[in-house]
Amino acid sequence: MANLKLIRTRIKSVQSTQKITKAMRLVAAAKVRRAQQRVLAGRPYNESLKRLINDCCVNLDEATLQSMPIMLKRPIKVVGLWVISSDRGLCGSYNSAVFRKTIERIEYYKQQNIDVVLVTVGSKANTFFKHSPLTKLKSYMHLPAIPSVEEAKMLAEFALNKFLDASVDHVEIISTKFISMLNSSVNAINYLPIELHSSSPDSHTSLAPLKLFEPSVEEVLNDNILPLYLQNIFYQVLVEASASELAARMNAMTNASNNARDLISSLTLIYNKARQASITQEILEIVGGAEALKS
Repeated sequence: MANLKLIRTRIKSVQSTQKITKAMRLVAAAKVRRAQQRVLAGRPYNESLKRLINDCCVNLDEATLQSMPIMLKRPIKVVGLWVISSDRGLCGSYNSAVFRKTIERIEYYKQQNIDVVLVTVGSKANTFFKHSPLTKLKSYMHLPAIPSVEEAKMLAEFALNKFLDASVDHVEIISTKFISMLNSSVNAINYLPIELHSSSPDSHTSLAPLKLFEPSVEEVLNDNILPLYLQNIFYQVLVEASASELAARMNAMTNASNNARDLISSLTLIYNKARQASITQEILEIVGGAEALKS
């Protein structure tokens, strides 16, 4: 016969856990709306910067572009992977998806005999790759929950310095892109050197405005537009990752709350059956005793 006290204790324990998961779901749901707004607000600015860079470079020859340090393409001997993860858990498969993509990229470069170095962002990535034989250039942990331009600038400057001093020949960012409250994708973003995107044939016509650069388009790109573009990429990556993490946590806590509800129902049914069996047994013992006294 099941122990009624143990079942009652288990039900109370599950109920306490359910209260926590419900609270975490509500907190994540409140935060993810604002995070989604930041994502949607940042994407048009990022696309505008891309178009501006393409417009600036459309009339420059390949030699001039290759003379810019940020756009210099050199033989790839060392690749730097910037891995963006979370500082906290309880967010479903969010971090494991990032780590699978990272391992996939590491194996891809190993097959080409290219060395890989890591920069981890988030406590989970730091813990996952703690015992990895790969060289770790730096680890960033416990960054603010709401991404800001300061953190993006810090990450962008470190990546740019490592690229310019030839510590790495190519930089990739492994992070998540927010799609919806129920879905996100893990992408490997080519960060450095900057690659131009082909423009549509109708994007440059005789009616396009004339752009004048002072002192020159090369200096404006090197000193202003390209560094700003690199910072904005990292800012958008952090914003997308934050929204994806919150959405994953909200969904994970919703599933946990539902599972706790189902488990409580199952345990309550078991408890009622055990209690009924106990009462029936006691009645049978009383009846048996009464019959024994009559005889």
